[in-house]
Amino acid sequence: MAKESMKAREVKRAKTVAKYAEKRKALKAAGDYEGLQKLPKNASPVRMHNRCKLTGRPKGYMRTFGVSRVTFREMANQGLIPGVRKASW
Repeated sequence: MAKESMKAREVKRAKTVAKYAEKRKALKAAGDYEGLQKLPKNASPVRMHNRCKLTGRPKGYMRTFGVSRVTFREMANQGLIPGVRKASW
């Protein structure tokens, strides 16, 4: 499990990105790079990091399911993910 502070930091970044999205878009279209520099660092979507929705694990994230590989395997073995089953050949 990730620290709660790390999860909270990512949520805060996501809110900041959403808040400044329109302003960033307008500044980029105008080519005003000095204006972009004055925005907060966390307003850039590049600074966001995908994390598992359940555990907060930052590595091994599966984008299509929104969880880490470890959580995905546990959920798949329990049959919690529709259309996914263990391969056997």
